[in-house]
Amino acid sequence: MSQVDQFESVFRSAMKDVFSYEPVAVGSVLLITDLDDTQARAYRAKIQRFLQHARGVNHTDYFLICGSDFKTTAELLDIVERYQPDLILTYRNLHSRAWRFPHSLGEHLDVLLQKTQVPVMVLPHPEAGYAAEHAFQDTSEIMVVTDLLAVNDRLVNYAVAFSQSRGNLYLSHVEDQRIFERYLAAIGRIDVIDTDLARKRLREQLLKEPGDYFHSCAQALKQTLPQLNVVSMVRFGELVEEYRHQIDSRELDLLVLSAKDERQHAMHSVAYPLAVELRQIPLLML
Repeated sequence: MSQVDQFESVFRSAMKDVFSYEPVAVGSVLLITDLDDTQARAYRAKIQRFLQHARGVNHTDYFLICGSDFKTTAELLDIVERYQPDLILTYRNLHSRAWRFPHSLGEHLDVLLQKTQVPVMVLPHPEAGYAAEHAFQDTSEIMVVTDLLAVNDRLVNYAVAFSQSRGNLYLSHVEDQRIFERYLAAIGRIDVIDTDLARKRLREQLLKEPGDYFHSCAQALKQTLPQLNVVSMVRFGELVEEYRHQIDSRELDLLVLSAKDERQHAMHSVAYPLAVELRQIPLLML
């Protein structure tokens, strides 16, 4: 490696993304259900109790949509346009019995996630019975799920908005172990690269970047919200299994993750399998 390349590597390794805290306030919530009026009102009361101590959900107006208010996705998008909410609350498989199977989100939720710019909180289905015992109690245990880039101020700021004053906020980043091994196998076929050294250095760097960013998050939030406990979790693993384990072991109340991918119309590649399979607690998808 030339001295110029060495200098560039050192310079780039010293560059760090720093978190900027911007408080988020949720002024209006649109709760979309496929229930009748009585059932929908009871479900709304349950959700309001769940969010009553969330930091950024004070003085919030809740608007309720029942099953008779819409049938098609076009009608649903018209409702969202009419209300202009700061947050949409709903669940998988609206106007469908497919919630019995862990295979899809349903067409209504798919469209809401991709065709609107409004954050969507995906709730456990009220009839399915798969919600965790600790789901809907409060929002004292929140985990941010970052993607391959890790750095995402908006995710963290929204997670803080739903946290409680003395709650725990887990900032998590999981590098896919299988993808890592695939690239290492390719590197191992290049005779001019020391494979053992590449494994060590690449692993360290992949964990260092999100770790540094999460440290900046903790430092910034400590100044403004000293009672909020911010915990960094950076590791290798299998995405769905890792977050399923975290939900169970930490009794998480809410996962916060990115749903949109600017490069395509489909949902973000990290978010989709998590949204389909992690059904036992609410997911906030931005």
